[in-house]
Amino acid sequence: MMYSEQSLPCSRCGERHNVVIHSGINVSENPELKAKVLDGSAFLWECPHCGQLNLIKGTPLYHDPEEKVMIWVTGGDYKIEDQVSASFDVSALPEGYTLRFVADTGSLIEKVKIFDDGLDDIAIELCKYVTRTEMIDRDKLRGEDAAAMMEAPFKYLKMDGADNEMVFSYPMKGQLEMVVIGLNVYQDALAIIGRNPVLRERAEGFVRIDSAWLAGILA
Repeated sequence: MMYSEQSLPCSRCGERHNVVIHSGINVSENPELKAKVLDGSAFLWECPHCGQLNLIKGTPLYHDPEEKVMIWVTGGDYKIEDQVSASFDVSALPEGYTLRFVADTGSLIEKVKIFDDGLDDIAIELCKYVTRTEMIDRDKLRGEDAAAMMEAPFKYLKMDGADNEMVFSYPMKGQLEMVVIGLNVYQDALAIIGRNPVLRERAEGFVRIDSAWLAGILA
């Protein structure tokens, strides 16, 4: 585990306190951190003075050697991603690693859930795209409403029920909505990936797999 202490001001009262900042999280070496990553508490600190919960901004590297997964939080900074891609020796890793960039800790939590459930994050992004377009057609959305649906940040939450349906959340008009996607949609997405090897090719090395990445390929 890699960490440092920094003096940070509380977002409510302004008092500064020393806070532990994780720069590297290896869940094989520190398995207790896995639950804290998933519930978000690894990225929060509580002000001893006023009780305010504050978000820790950083660029931690999440590493699960057993699952062969590395996920780097970059804050959405493409310069950091370019530097990592240029300097990180991917060939030194065992075969079969999945390497991802994410813009924020919320996206890190989503990726961990996806990989923990044995799912393919490229297929999940395809599921999101198909679901958005189907919801636009079903609800006959037009103009700004259609654009808002296409831009809504869907998040994978869990697999549920005997049929392994997938539950996603997304914000819409100030409300957090939920949608359930059948496993058949995911299976269709895997078939699309199988017919389009460029999707796998563009996901090699450290890559940020999200709606923007998919839109760049589908354009």
